[in-house]
Amino acid sequence: MKYGFALLALLGATLVSACAIQQPTLPSPPVQAPAHPLPFTGRLIDGDPSELPPAVAMSLSRSSTVTFSYREELSHDEYHIPLLFSAIDPVTYIGSPLGDYGVTAFASLSIVDGARLLGDYTAKAHVSKSYNLYSEPTHQELEEAARIAVRKSIDQKLYRDAAKLAAAVATPSPGAAAPVN
Repeated sequence: MKYGFALLALLGATLVSACAIQQPTLPSPPVQAPAHPLPFTGRLIDGDPSELPPAVAMSLSRSSTVTFSYREELSHDEYHIPLLFSAIDPVTYIGSPLGDYGVTAFASLSIVDGARLLGDYTAKAHVSKSYNLYSEPTHQELEEAARIAVRKSIDQKLYRDAAKLAAAVATPSPGAAAPVN
């Protein structure tokens, strides 16, 4: 009887302390200025137009001599608490995390004018979210969050270098014919 009461008290304390566990959420992105086009245009020679960073998508032109080449890659990772441990752990049944899913996005953008490389940008973003017995993130949800993060990173780098890139586009490449008036 004495040990039974101690066991019940221990189980009760475990349940009460486990109630304080909260499910982590995806971080909210910082508020930023809305996307705007670059100070020059370019045409896409490699990549999917629907998957471009907003600044590049807004700056597309079929007649430009400047070219964009954009590529994204995704990789997935998962972590799972061993089933044996989670099955006997009482906090599992009140929503304790059982593992997490993650997606890493890698993107690269090259901006070329003729034979000149005007800019070469890369970005990497990782997004992960825990799951429990009652809720689980979808891979599509995590992929989209990682893609958005990596595209914003590329956009920020482009906006930072916009004046330099615009000046390089305005300067004729060596060996190019001078404009005729």
